[in-house]
Amino acid sequence: MEHHYSPRGFTTKQVRQKINSYFSFANERREQTRYSGFTLIELLVVLGIITVITAVTITSQASFDKTLVLSNTAYDIGLAIRSAENFGLGSRAVGSIGNAGYGVHFDKNTKNYFILFADIDPSVGSGGPFCHQSIGDPNGPGAIPGNCIYTASQDARINSFLLGNGITVSNFCARSFNTTWYCASSGSINTLDIVFARPNAAASINVDGVFSSLPPAPYTNACITATSPQGTSRYISVALSGQITANASSCP
Repeated sequence: MEHHYSPRGFTTKQVRQKINSYFSFANERREQTRYSGFTLIELLVVLGIITVITAVTITSQASFDKTLVLSNTAYDIGLAIRSAENFGLGSRAVGSIGNAGYGVHFDKNTKNYFILFADIDPSVGSGGPFCHQSIGDPNGPGAIPGNCIYTASQDARINSFLLGNGITVSNFCARSFNTTWYCASSGSINTLDIVFARPNAAASINVDGVFSSLPPAPYTNACITATSPQGTSRYISVALSGQITANASSCP
């Protein structure tokens, strides 16, 4: 039999077999490609997994955002109290009135806001009760006005802090010198005033619009609770020494 050889040494038959084998393999690959891919069930499973992961991510992010907003609000309350301390110890003037004390006022009937005020009532020389121990002469140069409680009609309201995102001051408490806590949530107090005035770094903590000069200080600590609509709470603690903690562990 006569064989014809290609330039590379293959016979015509061998070349033809290789060509047929190549096309057969190519057709097989095309058939595999034609019928390969995801089934409907596989697509539904993947879609379900993506949906679950997305829902968990969105929920976690929303929860984190709400927690962050509550924490920021607690720090804002702490900063407002710190502002009262800085203004009071720095003798910031209120109009023509110098040496004024400054404080914050909480009322259980107005849970969505609290007040920063200048304690200018009663005025110097008008008689007591004065709460600032530096006063030896009510008419002297070191005399300081005020009675360490908020009087809406007489004291100067510097700012009203409105709490947003449904957050409220759900509770506030004051601890007496005998370690008993009195809280708005239990109905034992209705208002809380925390006032600072020079030259004393100590805070004056008073409840229900009454200043008491009983030694030692009638109230040695205060604690404010900020609560979100979801029921999560943050606590702001104020010590008689003037120390302010915007992320305290708890309130009574």
